Amino acid sequence: MAWFKKKEDRAEPPEKGSTAESGAAGSQEESRSNVEDSLLRALLGNDALSREDALQISAVQFCLGIVSGAVSGLPIRLYEEKEGKVSEITGDDRLALLNKDTKDTMTSTDFWGAVVEDIYLGKGAFVYLNRSGNRLESIHYVENQYVSLIRSPDPIFKDYDIQVYGKSYAPFEFLKIFRRTKNGCENESIVKTNPVILQVARNTLLYERRLTQRGGNKKGFLESERKLSNDAMDALKGAFRNLYSNNEENVVVLNNGVKFRESSNTSVEMQLNENKRTNAKEIGLLFGFPTAFFDGNPTDKDCENLIKYGIVPVLTIIEAALDRDLLLESEKGMRYFAFDTKELTRASLRERYEAYRIGLDKNFLQTDEVREMEDMEPLGFKWITLGLNQVLYNPETKEIYTPNTNKLVRKNMEGSETDED
Repeated sequence: MAWFKKKEDRAEPPEKGSTAESGAAGSQEESRSNVEDSLLRALLGNDALSREDALQISAVQFCLGIVSGAVSGLPIRLYEEKEGKVSEITGDDRLALLNKDTKDTMTSTDFWGAVVEDIYLGKGAFVYLNRSGNRLESIHYVENQYVSLIRSPDPIFKDYDIQVYGKSYAPFEFLKIFRRTKNGCENESIVKTNPVILQVARNTLLYERRLTQRGGNKKGFLESERKLSNDAMDALKGAFRNLYSNNEENVVVLNNGVKFRESSNTSVEMQLNENKRTNAKEIGLLFGFPTAFFDGNPTDKDCENLIKYGIVPVLTIIEAALDRDLLLESEKGMRYFAFDTKELTRASLRERYEAYRIGLDKNFLQTDEVREMEDMEPLGFKWITLGLNQVLYNPETKEIYTPNTNKLVRKNMEGSETDED
């Protein structure tokens, strides 16, 4: 037969212990393992949670909306530090692209919303930097599904290329924002690191959907004292199918000897609402949200904790990425991007004005600085208010001045004093 001849014509296997044998065996074992894994996934089903599944969970949408709204609502500033003095750089083209118009089809609000979603649910945010020389002309957000990475196998000198639609790009051509990355090019999303709690929350939603589709009817089983014919069994199955489909035909007539026994409620079914609240709180912790936000009664302290643990970490990640990818090599070490968090930490009107009063009384704020923080036009008032009962001391010149008596006292090296009016 033909298959016997094929077997006889096979090449002799390599000697035992040879490199070719071990390499071929390893390759065959790896291929066999991959095939077996694929078969198992096909037979048992793939229960992995996708990004789209996570977006169906209301707690995830709530947290993403709060964080992305905060990020998109905060202006980004550019600062320069020289000789210990920090000054703000205004009029830079990069600031206009990040804060106002990206020169793309997306607005800045949509842009930052997509970036935050990719950080938490995707493989990181990838933004193409359209440069003309050293000048940044526009920024273009790229969806994760169009991005693929080609990594270098070297674990020390890590390197990679970015491919979009089959075209290869260098890493410096993109703004890359990752969460908890270990190699600088792969993102650790909550879908990857915390799939169990997200899957439980989604399964709860699916369970509720099945209940509503059945019209609230419970599952159960039938008991019959005698054997039913095939026609009778088909009729019962059809009747119960109509009953659970939540249509108008919702009456099932059982013949003599057939009884319906309702299956017992599971603990999940009996505590469904409580489980949903618990799941929402657990998901909120993944984003750094205090649990009080899901009870409906967050306090001022909870809002402060949200800013500290839920929003500021994301701002820090974005700021580090901006400094790495948007600053020129000649600017690094002197300039840096930072979010203006004054709007984020802005308290109520009464609390703000009380803080301003303390700043003015202690003379580390001026009137025009306060008006600028309140988006008011400056008055040109350059004076600092001093009380007549205060005594001023200059540690450099060793001078003491008393405004009430208009007296200036100078201390000499011997410790004696000289009074001057």
